[in-house]
Amino acid sequence: MADVKDLKIQYLEYLEIERNRSQKTLENYGRYLDRFLSFAKIKNISQLDEDLIRQYRLYLNRLKNDDGEPLKKVTQNYHIIALRTFLKYLAKRGVKSVAAERVELGKQEDREVTFLEPDELERLLAASEGASLGSLRDKAILTMLFSTGMRVSELCSLDRDRIDTKRGELSIRGKGSKIRMVFLSDEARKNIQDYMSKRADADEALFIRIPKNEEFSKDSDLRLTPRSIQRIIKKYSVKAGIVGKHVSPHTLRHSFATDLLRGGADIRSVQAMLGHASVTTTQIYTHVTDKQLREVHKKFHNKKDR
Repeated sequence: MADVKDLKIQYLEYLEIERNRSQKTLENYGRYLDRFLSFAKIKNISQLDEDLIRQYRLYLNRLKNDDGEPLKKVTQNYHIIALRTFLKYLAKRGVKSVAAERVELGKQEDREVTFLEPDELERLLAASEGASLGSLRDKAILTMLFSTGMRVSELCSLDRDRIDTKRGELSIRGKGSKIRMVFLSDEARKNIQDYMSKRADADEALFIRIPKNEEFSKDSDLRLTPRSIQRIIKKYSVKAGIVGKHVSPHTLRHSFATDLLRGGADIRSVQAMLGHASVTTTQIYTHVTDKQLREVHKKFHNKKDR
């Protein structure tokens, strides 16, 4: 009999070695599968059947988070995706179990996308003033996020020796270790140059914590974390007077995509620049395409002079 906990460990090792998944992905999938195994209380994979999976889905749907609220449909689906990929792995190994195709994802609500209007963007990008190293760093962060549409984790992982401001483009490793090209606007290139010219430390990271009095230690790790970037964005959104919106690094990524689509870019190109594996993910920007459809309808529908 195949011990289900051993198979789970082997599956996570497979994701790490064969599929080259990130440590974060391994942690998430491990946590989702642990929740399933805690619910299922099975020792052998032969005990897993479709009825047990159905009961688990009901359990997830009725589960409350720490705030007493039900799990969002998208979070429930993350759990099911982890289970489905585990089942696919078992099939690949020749271990008899429920076919992954028998486990469907639940219909989830459309994602709400927060993006900034042009005047809000202008105020945000201008909010970092001054010639101090911290101000120059923050200005470079703001313009680089909007110029490239990078995820905050991708931004934090950048090293200074990989940035070529003359070419204005760089390759980054995104989700699933996939490499894509991103491009720097003229403003972003200038801001990065201004920031880099003032750096006096030897740290390899592009964006760093700046100690008081700018006294750097050789031994300390100065690389900014995603949480630090989030705090910086929040600080300048407040300074820019942006109210009624939770502005985060991902808001700038959404604003990047929205700006491209409003300018006439096709959705496949936007998909490539965002690093989405599927164009379905990129289609969350329906607020843009819907507006374009309305304009097409107004321009061409029921014209009397045709």
